Amino acid sequence: MELRQLEYFVAVTEEAGFTKAAARLHVAQPGVSAQIRQLERELGQPLLDRSGRTVRLTEAGAVVLPYARAALAAVEGARRSVDELTGLLRGRVTIGTVDWIQSLDLPGMLSGFHRDHPNVEITVIQDDTATLAEALRDGRVDLAFLSLGGEPPEGIATRVVIEQHLFAAVSRDHPLARRSTVPLRALADENLVSLPKGTGVRAVLDEACRDAGLSPRIAFEAGEPPVLAQLAAHGLGVAVLPESAARGFPGDLHAMPIVRPRLTGRIALAWRAEGPRSPAARALITRARERLPAPPDQPTPDQPAS
Repeated sequence: MELRQLEYFVAVTEEAGFTKAAARLHVAQPGVSAQIRQLERELGQPLLDRSGRTVRLTEAGAVVLPYARAALAAVEGARRSVDELTGLLRGRVTIGTVDWIQSLDLPGMLSGFHRDHPNVEITVIQDDTATLAEALRDGRVDLAFLSLGGEPPEGIATRVVIEQHLFAAVSRDHPLARRSTVPLRALADENLVSLPKGTGVRAVLDEACRDAGLSPRIAFEAGEPPVLAQLAAHGLGVAVLPESAARGFPGDLHAMPIVRPRLTGRIALAWRAEGPRSPAARALITRARERLPAPPDQPTPDQPAS
């Protein structure tokens, strides 16, 4: 019995098919089938039911699966322990990010990390804050940049790396374009163009409106600030944006800070507060915390990465 056979068996089980498993493993599908047939011959029992549209475990396969996973985990643990001892990092890390982090030198940080740890595979994904926080908690993401409204999500340690005021952006012919600032209450009767619920900017807007006894009229939602700016530039409403996105839009757009109250959005470096981490993930978190310090004079929650 070989570890490769166990790895292929677990992959086929988790992907519910040979084709998807082969793609995940970056091998040819016939090779996956051959290795699992050999494993079944050695064990004397079929492990997979191939009769349906999806591959399912047989009774024997269900018994073998936890042992296969345990064997693979033990080998990975041994490899990580040796890598830690020798200082050589392997494996993969996943970074999640929301959209508006133009002022962060994420490529520079990743370039330095890759130079120091060339055997670590790096994946970057983009999503909203709520989805990324859940991915951090269950270990699918090692490090993330979250857009925060109020308190950090439960179970997540954070360090604020960007603070920006929220701006209202309108087309040049909009009545509000004559203003240099706009009170929150003045937006109550406007069609607003906003990021969706689950984002930090939207949480800041909703909380401020709730505290002021206002009911914002959200006419359009989009997941990326540049899209909001485009909608506002075409006269479809008032976009609520981080300052960098509002001022950085190359088009016919008038941007002004929202005041009374002044609304502030935050981007935070975030990682799972508790639970095991691979050596590569720990190294990445340490690198990010060193390269991306908190804004000056801004006390922020921070917890050790160990």
